[in-house]
Amino acid sequence: MKKKRNHFYFFWRAVTTPIMKLIKHMRYKGRENVPAEGAYILASNHREAVDPIMLGIGLKRQVHFMAKAELFENKFVGWFLGKLDAFPVERSSSAARGAIKHFEKVVEDGNLMGIFIEGTRSKTDDFLPPKNGVSLIAWDTKTPVIPVCITHVGKKRLIHYGKPLSLEDMGFEKGGAREFRNASRVIMDCIKALREQDLSE
Repeated sequence: MKKKRNHFYFFWRAVTTPIMKLIKHMRYKGRENVPAEGAYILASNHREAVDPIMLGIGLKRQVHFMAKAELFENKFVGWFLGKLDAFPVERSSSAARGAIKHFEKVVEDGNLMGIFIEGTRSKTDDFLPPKNGVSLIAWDTKTPVIPVCITHVGKKRLIHYGKPLSLEDMGFEKGGAREFRNASRVIMDCIKALREQDLSE
């Protein structure tokens, strides 16, 4: 069953929205591509620590994210992130498997989940090689993926939500390591295409 509306999340989103708009000069495209209900995975590139905030501000729905475990070592920060439904993730492979199981449950409950497909922040505008976490969760939960590209244009931030990709669009047939890698490349290619489109306009 889908979780109840998190009033804490939407309160703080309302508080941070004018601040973020003033600092980052955000512009959004393709918000109509994100359905108002149902399970979907947002797969985005990652450049800044505030990317989760910018992605969430652009949508009426709550976006569930993971956060690095070190942030939860501070009791107040950990409490605050927990109230936002963020989930602590360590970088070890065993911990990553636990995170995947957690977010599979989030998706199975009909929620919208955000994952940075590169696995970490890029220090430049260049894209990093995609990780397989997104495609693994998509296959295990039979959930469509929505590619998202965040592009820096001077002081502005352009956040572009692409059209949902079905399992067939990602090339899935039977699952397995080869299909996970291929699906990750398909998603990443869609993110790159969004940037090319945005920079050409």
